[in-house]
Amino acid sequence: MKNLKKYLAVLLTLAMMVGLMAACAPEIPAPPAPGTTVETTKAPSSNDNGGGNTPADNPSGNEGQGDTPPATTGETVYDKYEKGTSLRMGVGYNNVNTGIAFDADTAGEGITLANGKTYNTGDLKPTWEKLEEILGVEFESVYQGNGDSKEFEYWEQQMSQVDLVSGTAAQLSENGTAGKIVDINQYLDMMPNLKAYLDANPIVKLSIVSDVKTGAFYYAPYFDGVNDIERMFLMRVDWVQKLLNGDGAFSADSSDNTATPVYQPFMPTSGSIEIETVNKDGTGTETVTKNYDAYGNIIAKMNEVGSMSGVDAVNMLRDYIDATYGGYYGTDRADLFIGQNACWDADELVALVRCVVANSATLNADGTKVQGIFAREENKMSRRLDMLRMAGCLFGVRGVESRKDWLYVDSDGNLADARTNPATWDAMARMNALAQEGLISADFLAKAETKSENYLESDSGFMSYDYNQTQTLYNDSKLQDGEAYRAVMVPVSRWYDGSNADGVYMRFTESWRSVKSGGWGISADGVAGNDNKLYALLSLIDYAYSKEGQILMSYGPDEFIKTNADGSYVTFNFNGEEWPEISDATKAELWDKQGGNYTNYARRLLGSTLSYVKSQAFEYQCTTDIGKEGAGYISTAIALGTIKHPKLELTGDWYTIVPTTLPTTKTDNEAINQYTELQTMFSMNDDNVNELIELIVGGYSAISANGLTDADAAAARCAGDWHVTQYLDIQNLAWQDAVDYYNS
Repeated sequence: MKNLKKYLAVLLTLAMMVGLMAACAPEIPAPPAPGTTVETTKAPSSNDNGGGNTPADNPSGNEGQGDTPPATTGETVYDKYEKGTSLRMGVGYNNVNTGIAFDADTAGEGITLANGKTYNTGDLKPTWEKLEEILGVEFESVYQGNGDSKEFEYWEQQMSQVDLVSGTAAQLSENGTAGKIVDINQYLDMMPNLKAYLDANPIVKLSIVSDVKTGAFYYAPYFDGVNDIERMFLMRVDWVQKLLNGDGAFSADSSDNTATPVYQPFMPTSGSIEIETVNKDGTGTETVTKNYDAYGNIIAKMNEVGSMSGVDAVNMLRDYIDATYGGYYGTDRADLFIGQNACWDADELVALVRCVVANSATLNADGTKVQGIFAREENKMSRRLDMLRMAGCLFGVRGVESRKDWLYVDSDGNLADARTNPATWDAMARMNALAQEGLISADFLAKAETKSENYLESDSGFMSYDYNQTQTLYNDSKLQDGEAYRAVMVPVSRWYDGSNADGVYMRFTESWRSVKSGGWGISADGVAGNDNKLYALLSLIDYAYSKEGQILMSYGPDEFIKTNADGSYVTFNFNGEEWPEISDATKAELWDKQGGNYTNYARRLLGSTLSYVKSQAFEYQCTTDIGKEGAGYISTAIALGTIKHPKLELTGDWYTIVPTTLPTTKTDNEAINQYTELQTMFSMNDDNVNELIELIVGGYSAISANGLTDADAAAARCAGDWHVTQYLDIQNLAWQDAVDYYNS
């Protein structure tokens, strides 16, 4: 173990999840085992990491004890603990299946994996079995099987019984400030891999630092991919083609009538706007004009007619596309929504969903009523929230898909809160209009135990807003030949980015991968008086940021990776980086045991992808061809600049991504905790209420008892009685401290 200090792992420039990738298989050596010397370069540090305390003198990480640790001795955390140190791990992803050890459900009566080994309940999963060997430690899983927030709440009153614990960034930072979680920054000079990573990515450091005077941070950043789009709009593209493409008028033997209109136009009703888009073959960009004077706004036109047959609705939408776009899409009208050159907006989407829902007899072989927009799990708050995230992207609202509460950076460079913006409430009210028209799934409104796979298997659901890889897997398992469920382009909307007082019509997504809002922290009470535990845990964290560690924590051990005859990895090019291919046995097992779902396979069976840095290279290999097609369109648009997004840099304007953590003090946190409505009325947990979701489901009548009677009243209620103004004052002071820290 002591020789591990002799190498610094080659750091990655973290790749975007998908793109135009050329597969190849050159040979590169497998990562070195600990003890092997590797020549590397490390970016020079531009940050003052603060004072800190001598680790041996202050194992709990509490303030005010010990001296500044030496930075020139070359000593690393790997040198400072004994082999065989036992670590109590209260960590996992979000349920009992996704801890570091097999539970009864994942192991059954014994499960044999692609490495030829059989595992039973209680056995460590392969990744953690390998980590025991590499680091010379013993892991004991005490994980309770909860998501970050509830797992931390379980341990909060008994922190002496756990050494490493899951929690949200806010929980870990707040408790770290109170001395209950170890400040990792105190030991950073002895953590070569993590230090090099943070030095090379200062925006990441900004996202986790809780104290700008000392540089204190209390959890290691977790990336589920980085600097890439996260959630995407997913549609049954074959249905769009069936309704919109071809010569002549659309006809059907039977259709339902559309509902009495409730939704009103969002986009212009006259004039024209120009949109930059990728051309049809993806080789460049071109400008497409939406000419509303040629036909009128499609929603306004449909609403004038009122309820109509599904056939008439389709033909009206066809005529609108032909006239508004001047024949640009020809007979491939579906490309307005599903093409590389798609230019669709919220109004056009609503018109399309009206057509879909009214033509169940055409789209579903057995005539089952088709649902329009659905969520992955209709009864799970974490998935129900995707409905409001979708609304943000459709109607140009920032902050609803933030990494930090409901915050975003406004055009003046200050923090703003989505809850005090009337446009946020208007967007959710527009979604309620869709619900009133029957365009949002009945099971979402009823909070039923229905999943996306149910909709796809029964041909009864049209679209959602979700993760590409896991959801497009259903093309192979739930859909028939000729059917396709895939990602489509980000919609055009009006966004107020500060460049124009009237807003700008463009494609923008707030769903951008950065430091996730949960992580793992070292319990100060758990390691108090026990340097072996402390340094062993710090070694685990540091190792995860080496190249070898990133591969292990994404892919699992080498037995699951394809190798050449000399033992080197077989690799492919993933956005300019060489990454290993998974073995044929792993790929077969992934489909056999988890239906091709990479994240389920990795978390449930391998024990990887639970925290730290997840490479998207493994996931990309497991994405269906249909999944790659849609994601490829989006990747091309991002590369060509026709999709805008938050930036992982301090731009000083609306495009700056909000850090996952802000450096609030203990006093700040105590004040924020007094603003109870900000948690109870906007919960992200299954057991509680989120007023924005309630608005989508039931309209203002469902939330009026809380004084939320319209958009202006709701925004004012949040700003005043519910203390968002005071909350923002605190966060903006912390934000300015963070900016000053970054600039220094």
